[in-house]
Amino acid sequence: MTTFVPDSSPLEVLPRDLSAYRQGNTGIDYVHRFASGRAGPHVLVNALTHGNEICGMVAATHLLDTGVRPRVGTLTVSFANVEAYEAFDLERPYENRQLVHNLNRIWSPEMLDGAEQSPELRRARELRPVLAAADSILDIHSTRAPVQPFWVYPEFARNAALTLAVGNPLVHLVMPPGAAPGTGVMSYARHGDPAGDSLGAVVVECGQHFSQSAADLATDVTLRFLAHHGLIDALPAASAGAPARRFRLLAVHMVKTPGFAFVRPVIGFETFAKGELIAVDAGQEIRSPCDDCTIFMPTRDPVVGREGVYLTVQI
Repeated sequence: MTTFVPDSSPLEVLPRDLSAYRQGNTGIDYVHRFASGRAGPHVLVNALTHGNEICGMVAATHLLDTGVRPRVGTLTVSFANVEAYEAFDLERPYENRQLVHNLNRIWSPEMLDGAEQSPELRRARELRPVLAAADSILDIHSTRAPVQPFWVYPEFARNAALTLAVGNPLVHLVMPPGAAPGTGVMSYARHGDPAGDSLGAVVVECGQHFSQSAADLATDVTLRFLAHHGLIDALPAASAGAPARRFRLLAVHMVKTPGFAFVRPVIGFETFAKGELIAVDAGQEIRSPCDDCTIFMPTRDPVVGREGVYLTVQI
């Protein structure tokens, strides 16, 4: 058995110095806000929830470097986990995803109001008012393997409508309430409330962490997201492509031991027949719960307590 496919992706896009962006105008480091003075939604573009997901940094710095300003509403640009980002090591480029906690799993009152401490909890507590103020959130991510990009969002009609309106990417991973581990940025407070007045909070997974194509897609999606909300002028219509494909999360298997292993090399989007063995962990067999079960985000290197693999079915 093997735990992951060895990485051979080139490091096309690397971190840059972000010190010039530290002092924003909100009183919170690395958070910049621009109000148009005209009625409209407050949109948050959030980058670097994970320290090695470089494409979000490229998109966020593009907005700031080119002077993008909202014609209506308010635009906030946030670099979230800069401390993890600054821990990047060229010899170990996958290791600075987080320092202690996964910043995309700790947005529950229990974690944020609890006594536990970590760099990620400290930063999340600083960013609480930033997320609370936003009417809509684009949280920009990337993947360890060069798989096709996809949206991820709680299974609310508002999120589906938002992503379909923005367009690319054309793959959607929808999360039924309670199916995903922890509480992510896109599920904080009203954004995770089925009856909340959020205009939609979503993740976009843009492709392999260090690829130029992921950086390009992140920038394009960000501009289209802002255009959809009316903050910037509409962009030229994208050429019509295939219809969107939607996958519903069935289960997430967490790694229980360092011996977690897949039965064959995987990078994501492989399918399994009902009952087919996918992986083993501490003697537990992880088998496909249905025909055409598609896996997302298989772990590159198993770490106890972190996600091993997402099981989904196309809907």
